[in-house]
Amino acid sequence: MAVVKNGKEAITHFEVLERFKNNTYLKINLETGRTHQIRVHLAQIGYPIIGDTVYSNGKNEFGVIGQMLHSWKIKFNHPITKKEMEIEAPVPEYFEKIINELMLNAFK
Repeated sequence: MAVVKNGKEAITHFEVLERFKNNTYLKINLETGRTHQIRVHLAQIGYPIIGDTVYSNGKNEFGVIGQMLHSWKIKFNHPITKKEMEIEAPVPEYFEKIINELMLNAFK
């Protein structure tokens, strides 16, 4: 997967929640749902995801297994009942620990 001139349209919106020395905490909202869309778009603009061995520079200073990418909320219409569903999942504890560590180090 890559950003290419004649590729399929993929739209990703992001908001910077917090900037650190070498990392940025982002909120992402997708308009489209292409394979690896978030990972490809963020790598393309210089914001590779920590732990992403495919689209990043390979750095993983926190020893994360997988990517520091978390879907905290999803909203969709149930395929049978057509009722709108909204599901939320809290940020994993190890994400919180890394974010807290980044915040602490920002003031050193």
